[in-house]
Amino acid sequence: MSSSQHPIALAIERRVGGDGRLLATVMCLPLVDGVFPALILAGAMGSVSGVFEVGLLVFGGSATVAVILADLDGTPREQVLTVLGVGAILLPIAAVEAALAPTIASVLDLAIFERFAGLVILAIAAQTASSRIADLIPRPAIVVGFGLIASLDLGGAELTVATDPELVVNGTATALVGVGFAVLVALAGPWLRANVDIDRFRFGSAVALGVLALSIYGFVPSDAPLSLAVLAMAGLLAFDPDQGLIFPPRESPVDAEADESLPDGGSQSDASNSVSTESDGSDDRSPWL
Repeated sequence: MSSSQHPIALAIERRVGGDGRLLATVMCLPLVDGVFPALILAGAMGSVSGVFEVGLLVFGGSATVAVILADLDGTPREQVLTVLGVGAILLPIAAVEAALAPTIASVLDLAIFERFAGLVILAIAAQTASSRIADLIPRPAIVVGFGLIASLDLGGAELTVATDPELVVNGTATALVGVGFAVLVALAGPWLRANVDIDRFRFGSAVALGVLALSIYGFVPSDAPLSLAVLAMAGLLAFDPDQGLIFPPRESPVDAEADESLPDGGSQSDASNSVSTESDGSDDRSPWL
């Protein structure tokens, strides 16, 4: 990546390639590896603050920001169209997974599964913070798989599909928050590239993900949007307007020497012009002869 070395985005870029496909893969990854359904089952989106926390940290996280600012080509308008195209895929899938969540919950022990959901968020936070740590811990999809096996409880299984309209609305709204955040990043891309340190924001979002995991475990009150506060602080600390300053071009050593005054008060450039004028009048031969 040209501006950021985000571990998750880099790993996906090696497999996928292409800026549009890379953005689609990064934003839709929580739907594929089971992170989004796990958070639904853990009750992470049971409030308005939870919807914004998951939407901003999971769908519109630092990997999405890094891809838009460092890899997505085109003007801001073209980037917005790309983001909206990804959102057209993201929103209906999120709604379907949210609709199926109660059916999945009927065959699981949610008390056990919530612990694995917290581990999933911690794993994503570790991968976001460092690529070395990402190589040492299992992938989130593996953690979700073990969680499903460990919490499987067929005693309460239901053959019919159970849906909860509130979950569908919250799940769709969560994906919409992520897409909306990505659109804002695309629109403000030129300013953000000049004034925001992406890597600082990446580390801050990793801390915010860790706080979200603590809220799932109950160490942080779920009704207090602490992870949003941490994310806002990360954005504030990542603000670095100095990197966007345009410095005047420095003079090359040759130009500096050419502007130095000669001992007689003239300049070296004037002397060379004088010499060239005299040679033009005294000798018409080619300088290479």
